[in-house]
Amino acid sequence: MTGEEAPGRTIIRVSGTDRESFLQGLVTNDLRKLRHGAVYAALLTPQGKYLADFFLYPEEDAVLLDVADPLADGLLRRLSLYRLRADISLERTGLHVHRGLGPAPAGAFADPRHPAMGWRSVADAAGADPAIDWNSIRVAELIPETLVELLPDESYILEMGFERLNGVDFRKGCYVGQEVTARMKHKTELRKGLALVEITGEAAPGTSILADGKEAGQVCTRSGNNAIAYLRFDRAMGEMRAGEAIVRLAEPQRGS
Repeated sequence: MTGEEAPGRTIIRVSGTDRESFLQGLVTNDLRKLRHGAVYAALLTPQGKYLADFFLYPEEDAVLLDVADPLADGLLRRLSLYRLRADISLERTGLHVHRGLGPAPAGAFADPRHPAMGWRSVADAAGADPAIDWNSIRVAELIPETLVELLPDESYILEMGFERLNGVDFRKGCYVGQEVTARMKHKTELRKGLALVEITGEAAPGTSILADGKEAGQVCTRSGNNAIAYLRFDRAMGEMRAGEAIVRLAEPQRGS
């Protein structure tokens, strides 16, 4: 199977007769969608805050969970705590994640977040060295990255755009953090979230964004003159500043 390596990923194999029902009661998306391809989902705290995001792939007699390396140990521990008497087995594998653009090879899955993110696959051998500028695609499509925009114990997935990215299902029933997430969806208007901005001047990721001298957000991932920013929407109007750089909301605004 061809494709470039998606660096820094761990594949966890979840097997056992209860694997789907076990995951169904924990993660933000509906495991029944695995019958149609890959699923993007997250595990939340009981208070609704993000802990980890991952891809789920169907495998014969198992589900493969594709997660960023720094979050793998914590995710395994959390899943083990929830296991109780369920008939499941959790195994860290040595499999590699490949990804690419264009026609997908046999056995690959379309990236469920957005068509511009191409396809993903799992293989025993490493793929080619990364060559595609994935950050430029992420910025253009407002797609958050683990440990960049998505911060454990801080982020709320609706502020991160998970509904738009097919990462949450509001009809599947209960999961950890579901009550808070549903309340944010149905009872409140988001006051903060990700937005695409245009930057004129030097402003590195992590730079605070000010509007009329007040804290309005932060630059996250930058690509050229565009960036993903985390903003307070009530303050993110007109011309803003990030250090000496000028920041404006990009048009048309994609929303969160």
